[in-house]
Amino acid sequence: MSNESAQPAPGAAPAGASGDWGRVAEDGSVYVRTADGERQIGSWAAGTPQEGLAFYQRKFDGLKAEVELLEQRLSTTNLDAKDADAAVTKLREALKDAHAMGDLAALEVRVDKLAQIAEQRRAAKREARVKQQAEAATHKERIVSEAESLAESSEWKSAGERLRALVDEWKGVPRLDRKADDELWGRFSAARSAFAKRRKAHFAQLDAEREEVRVRKEALVEEAESLAESTEWANTAQRFRDLMRQWKSAGRAQRDTEDKLWERFKTAQDTFFTARNSDLDQRDAGFRENQTRKEELLVEAQKLVPVSDLRAARSALRSIQARWEEIGPVPRDAKPRLEGALREVERTVADAEQAEWKRTNPEARARAEATVRQLETSIAKFEKELERARTLGQQRKIDDAQAALDARHEWLAQAQAALDEFTR
Repeated sequence: MSNESAQPAPGAAPAGASGDWGRVAEDGSVYVRTADGERQIGSWAAGTPQEGLAFYQRKFDGLKAEVELLEQRLSTTNLDAKDADAAVTKLREALKDAHAMGDLAALEVRVDKLAQIAEQRRAAKREARVKQQAEAATHKERIVSEAESLAESSEWKSAGERLRALVDEWKGVPRLDRKADDELWGRFSAARSAFAKRRKAHFAQLDAEREEVRVRKEALVEEAESLAESTEWANTAQRFRDLMRQWKSAGRAQRDTEDKLWERFKTAQDTFFTARNSDLDQRDAGFRENQTRKEELLVEAQKLVPVSDLRAARSALRSIQARWEEIGPVPRDAKPRLEGALREVERTVADAEQAEWKRTNPEARARAEATVRQLETSIAKFEKELERARTLGQQRKIDDAQAALDARHEWLAQAQAALDEFTR
């Protein structure tokens, strides 16, 4: 209770003052009117009763302004429920036995409404939190499920990157209650650990395999380097081809090791083949005359085609072949063409020999003659059957005999043509 007091001026007559919500008595006592009657809220002696009345009305206006300010904050801002509760509690304390003159009951009603709004804010906040927790639980369950599916993946790079992204995603999701959050995190951590363990084992095995490859390729390189100065052109060239096949089938070592080994292997290979090609180029220069002579022989051989006199063609070809061998090697770039063309002539003469053998084969001729005789006998038989069927008027047998005759006449023409080939 306020005890503001002051001594009246000498000679002043005390007097009271009254307003809508209270009064200042002649003795300076200040009262506020409530539904339960008057309640003394102070004592005024610092001035006139009217000034005291105004003073306590201003104190009410201050309380009213605080209520209006809280109303405005609740209606226009997202004031936290906790802060709203604190403000309502403070106002209620201020209104309880307030030393102010005005409609305190109306202010209390307004404060009660503000308390209801604060409770609604609190309920909405609880509902939002429940919803947020449910969404967070669903989100984290999805993260964990995806991590568990990735735990068995062998796509090491993409799966590893995705798991790292899921960790960042997890950090952005609100926490659940401790038990639920710890359980989901335990599953998530176990999935990541399982993937990391499998990946580590995979690359350890890969490193072991690459080490085996390195040892094999090191041996290939050493052999290649030992062959680099060889002058056994044919055998060494074949061995280099074998080494290359082994190299390709050996697998790959670590990248930097692989590159270094390949550089050594290729250097050895290039050294050998450069020397071999230089030597062969020099030799080819001495074979140009042989090429010219074989070109001439090829022209002579190609004149035997087509074969009109087999005996003469065989004799001429044997002579050409003998001279061909005597001439000796030709340059490498000309060898396939020259030998291919001569082989073609040789095949043509061989085909003619085979056709002649078939034409003059006694056994084949005897079979052709026997076929002709057999068909002639069969034709004579069906001619008699046809004649007999015509005499008896048996149309079906006439048709059958005529069809058999037509077929055998055709076969006979073919067999006779084959027999004529032996008499040409």
